Amino acid sequence: MMSAMGNPTNIFWHECAVGKAERQKLINQQGCVVWITGLSGSGKSTLACSLNRELHSRGKLSYVLDGDNLRHGLNKNLGFSPEDRTENIRRVGEVAKLFADAGLICIASLISPYSKDRDACRAMLTDANFIEVFLNMPLEVCEGRDSKGLYKLARSGKIKGFTGIDDPYEPPLNCEIKIEQENGVCPTPCDMAGQVVSYLDVNGFLHA
Repeated sequence: MMSAMGNPTNIFWHECAVGKAERQKLINQQGCVVWITGLSGSGKSTLACSLNRELHSRGKLSYVLDGDNLRHGLNKNLGFSPEDRTENIRRVGEVAKLFADAGLICIASLISPYSKDRDACRAMLTDANFIEVFLNMPLEVCEGRDSKGLYKLARSGKIKGFTGIDDPYEPPLNCEIKIEQENGVCPTPCDMAGQVVSYLDVNGFLHA
């Protein structure tokens, strides 16, 4: 009998005649996941949208999975406990994997504070198809922006377990791309997107 929970034993993978290679050839690009991580206010969503726009202008098909947007639907039943954060990232990783298999450049934009959760998403794909982008912006810069007013609420104790304040952020140790200030100046959205596009181009993702 099929178990209602866990891993049921009587399900089977069904292969289709049209595979990833055929889909990639059709749209002339390589499917991959660009995983943008960083503190709240570091510019993840800004970079994701700018990158999406730049790829579109080049005739490349991409899709943004934004952490906040997904909590309005797919992940709306999850909170911010460590367990819920892990499940949040797992779900996004699985969806991102599907987009990449479809041949799209999937741009996932989430704080994703824990290394083990990001590594679990990387393990869903080959390393070459998982591009981790670390927005390495200082806490004081992110807190100074505070466009959502979340840092203020966290500092006043109205939000508990807020990343960077009373919950840790574990920086990537071996990310493919690191974006940070230069001489104390944050790069523009266009410059950040350009850095990622250059990586995708050099590594063959913009061609089948």
